Amino acid sequence: MSRFLGSVRARATLGASVVVAVALAAAGAAVLLSLWSNLSGQAGTQAERTAREVAAELAAGRGYADLSLDDEDQPVQVVDGAGRLVAVTEDLERISGTGVARVKPQAPAPVGADAADGRQKGGTGGPGEREAPEERDDAGDRDDAGDRDDAGDRDEPEEPEESDDDSLEVGEIGDASFGDGSATVDGETADYRFATVPVEVDGRGTLTVHAGAPLTAEQEAVSTALTVMLIGFPLLLAVVALVTWLVTRRALRPVEGIRREMAAITASEDLTRRVPVPDTHDEVAMLARTTNETLAALEHSVERQRRFVADASHELRSPIASLRTQLEVGAAHPGLLDVDGAVEDTVRLQRLAADLLLLARLDAGERPADARFDLAALVRAEAAQRGGDRVPVSVDAESVPVAGSRGQLARVLGNLLDNAQRHTRTSVAVTVRREGCWAVVEVADDGAGVPAGERERVFERFVRLDEARTRDDGGAGLGLAIARDVAVGHGGSLTVREAAAGGALFELRLPSA
Repeated sequence: MSRFLGSVRARATLGASVVVAVALAAAGAAVLLSLWSNLSGQAGTQAERTAREVAAELAAGRGYADLSLDDEDQPVQVVDGAGRLVAVTEDLERISGTGVARVKPQAPAPVGADAADGRQKGGTGGPGEREAPEERDDAGDRDDAGDRDDAGDRDEPEEPEESDDDSLEVGEIGDASFGDGSATVDGETADYRFATVPVEVDGRGTLTVHAGAPLTAEQEAVSTALTVMLIGFPLLLAVVALVTWLVTRRALRPVEGIRREMAAITASEDLTRRVPVPDTHDEVAMLARTTNETLAALEHSVERQRRFVADASHELRSPIASLRTQLEVGAAHPGLLDVDGAVEDTVRLQRLAADLLLLARLDAGERPADARFDLAALVRAEAAQRGGDRVPVSVDAESVPVAGSRGQLARVLGNLLDNAQRHTRTSVAVTVRREGCWAVVEVADDGAGVPAGERERVFERFVRLDEARTRDDGGAGLGLAIARDVAVGHGGSLTVREAAAGGALFELRLPSA
């Protein structure tokens, strides 16, 4: 199971299915509640209409025996002010929810009689009540069914509803109230929505009409809707899950192709290969393009590292071979030992090793120190060390504070001055100034300059534009590469352009502190 859920496709399908299931359940519940509310309201309206029709007949003076109570689908009860059931639908066998459980009519109380007296005379079906002697069938015998109903009423006595009918005038019909219950008519039991309507009748007092409308159609409609939902919702959920599964599989197919190609590249270590880019404009295509860009950068980095190792080995081999030769000659012929040459080769070898070590630290992402110092003072100190050189160095500097590694920036200035003195004809000029939030150092010479097409290549490692010059004069080709890497590591830049005197002008920019 955990392996199955580990798939993006499976999680997407499960998530979509859960969201749709919750939405369907909420929508289904809302539909059922709305349907039941509307249909129940319609049943209440129908019950109220029936109750008002009977109340209108009573208000018109029609007798209890002449009322229209023959609708078997709508049980009706008429109760007088004393709580006596004076009229009821024929064949009504049981009823609940109206407050009057009797199903057989009683003799009406005299007009103006106290309700309590009416109840003492047998009006509400409470304990100890006896049936009125008028309740006999056509043969003159007492109605056994009525007696049985009365006996049943004693188990669950119900209080008649009290209506605020004091304000009703003769012939006036009051507002309806509603309730739910059940009734059995001619052997058929069903749930009903009951409406209760008071009416003031001349000579009879306040009468209460209870009329019910069956909820069978409403219950069947809700049951049908529920059945349709129970069958349709799972099918819809299955369709959603299937569509999500297929769409996700199709969307992730390019990702699987990228994964397979990356696995093949890892196994073969062939960085020249590239992952397939789908012919779309979505996130997967962007991922493929970004992956190919990463592979290209990795290939370039690895190739640069291989070239660096090869060039470093070549550069180290020359001074080591020269030093070994001199030592072997000195060992065989002590008088022929060139001590100065051996020392020079050793110093050159030491400088080359130091340059390679610094490049390795820079490539590893070593962060410079965060010391504050005056860049102009550092430039003057570096220039002062070259007072006896063949080419003089002039300095025009204003005080600009910077933050970083004083040793690394001194190395940068030394490399720039070495390069300028090596290629200039008569002089080297150094200026330091502030430009906004930048500290700018310019080193200019009056030599041959750097061709426009080579101005970026001079910063590559082990690159010497003048291949004819000797290694002793030209160095290993690491000075400018180190200078740019240090400048970038300090958040700055190092560029070259043509100087005013026609030579090269190297511009170092560093953030001022």
